[in-house]
Amino acid sequence: MNITIIGMTNAGKSIIGKELAKRLNCKFIDTDGVIEKKLNMKLQQIVDENGEDRFLKIEEQTVLKLGRLDNCIISPGGSVIYSIKAMEYLKRNSVVVFLNASFESINKRISSDQPMRGIIGLKKKSLKELFDERLPIYEKYADVTIEMPEDFNIDAVIKDMIQQIQGVRL
Repeated sequence: MNITIIGMTNAGKSIIGKELAKRLNCKFIDTDGVIEKKLNMKLQQIVDENGEDRFLKIEEQTVLKLGRLDNCIISPGGSVIYSIKAMEYLKRNSVVVFLNASFESINKRISSDQPMRGIIGLKKKSLKELFDERLPIYEKYADVTIEMPEDFNIDAVIKDMIQQIQGVRL
């Protein structure tokens, strides 16, 4: 089985995904990391030099080139939901888990996460507008939604996630 973890930047996708992969003895794939390694640049630099539309294409192509997935935890960037092709691929090949963190906790974590990490859409919209725009899209694609408290406990989140995924797969 494969699991894809979606959500806003700083919702906890990477930290939860890495720990979940360890516990389930799975491979962890961070698509932002794959993009940075392939282009040898940080996300913000990629966005700055190529523009947001080109970045979204790079993100889509990265997901579609993952190929046959087996026993993987995938953590794509928060903007992956803007690609119908990428999300259809992830839905076909994995259980999609949405980490639903509040705007307040995302805003607090992003404020302390300097420099900014290439958040697609922030040039034209506020973080709140982006959050409000993305929320229904994350919900649309989610097989499972995990409510993320501001100061979440990784063990509790993973336990909840595994229980809910087992319910989906039965």
